Amino acid sequence: MNLDSIKNVYFIGIGGIGMSALARYFHANGKRVSGYDKTSSEITDALIDSGIPVHFEDSVRYLEDYVLNNTNTLVVYTPAVPKSHKELVHFMHSGHRVLKRSEVLGVITANTFCLAVAGTHGKTTTTSILGHIMKVCDVPVTAFLGGISENYNSNLILNGTEVTVVEADEFDWSFLTLSPNMACITSMDADHLDIYGDAAELEKSFNDFAHKLKEDGTLFVKNGLSIAGVTYGIEDDSDYTAQNIKIENGTYIFDVKTPKALIENIEFSLPGRHNLSNALIALAMAVEYGCNHDQIVKALASYTGVKRRFSYHIKRDDLVYIDDYAHHPEEINAVHQAVREMYPGKEVLAIFQPHLFSRTRDFVDDFAASLSKFDEVMLLDIYPAREEPIEGVSSEWLLEKITNDNKLLISKAELIDKVKASRAQVILTIGAGDIGEQVKHIKEALRHEN
Repeated sequence: MNLDSIKNVYFIGIGGIGMSALARYFHANGKRVSGYDKTSSEITDALIDSGIPVHFEDSVRYLEDYVLNNTNTLVVYTPAVPKSHKELVHFMHSGHRVLKRSEVLGVITANTFCLAVAGTHGKTTTTSILGHIMKVCDVPVTAFLGGISENYNSNLILNGTEVTVVEADEFDWSFLTLSPNMACITSMDADHLDIYGDAAELEKSFNDFAHKLKEDGTLFVKNGLSIAGVTYGIEDDSDYTAQNIKIENGTYIFDVKTPKALIENIEFSLPGRHNLSNALIALAMAVEYGCNHDQIVKALASYTGVKRRFSYHIKRDDLVYIDDYAHHPEEINAVHQAVREMYPGKEVLAIFQPHLFSRTRDFVDDFAASLSKFDEVMLLDIYPAREEPIEGVSSEWLLEKITNDNKLLISKAELIDKVKASRAQVILTIGAGDIGEQVKHIKEALRHEN
């Protein structure tokens, strides 16, 4: 597809994090962009403020206002939209070019030098670190992020079009539309079993992704994974390894041994060994691309994070409030490790909203084990997203399996009062559903209380 001939781009599900990045990209490149989403949000508000029209009713009567004609309009949709969606059905049967988000990303990146970040955990943070490094190193890069970068207050970094940095999403086999020059795989833990069926099929998809690299491409893999490539790890024998790690005033100070050099005294402020690993692989990819070592070190020191990835909202000696997107047991374990490392001896409250009935069912024992590590646990009801309820799968069921006696099932209406009643010195909100919408209310209540 020749994107130069496209004049109009219409998004079904424009408020999604990946979809909105594409909308911003096309808008910045002079296309007439518009779209639909189910509900308004901070993302849709920001799109509207930037001049992109968005509506919130699934009705073809809106389309005449938003879509000019068939010959130069591209329709982009997310797999999260049901096949019965009226607008999607209309476009599918009216001669429009209709592509999934991942297919459009494949078209955009095909004629660029593409660096892709894959893995069941760590994609968004790693992609945003790598995009930031490339921008600081003045590489002509466009970076598509799966979260809102704190450095740029956007999920899109624009500094040119010759190089692309992309989050390679395994959901619905999306990453198989990419053909990167350079890629990494951060992890291959079982997830999305509602799509893949079992862990073996998921792992096969990552092998298929590894074979999508362009000729003479470079693949990086976290040490210990079953796929061959340039390895990276923390304090081990990897090709790229972080070593001499210290924490000073809440900041990691460490060295990196590369195959050709030792890069010393790197500063990186995101807590947790998982984030240290994310910084390491971003550094490795930037080094292999050819970025200057001093500029990479400068970029890592100035990196401030991604919204809802270990995001601080209150940070005082007597009270800390952190919000995180973690929605898989391994991600919750990583958050726990980071909190205990940064705040040893302090009592920690975890407020968790499970995401998807199928994921809760598939990993209920692992979720229970992860959550039991906290001093206090509060559970909200399961956020269904695209799913219908599954009989017997509920937050009550998960709560029963948590071994910590200090646990509660709460509603959103009770949330503020229960949080204010807690004696915890560190408070976490965790989950990928709409729990993020409660953050501002919790923050305000805790500030008012103290």
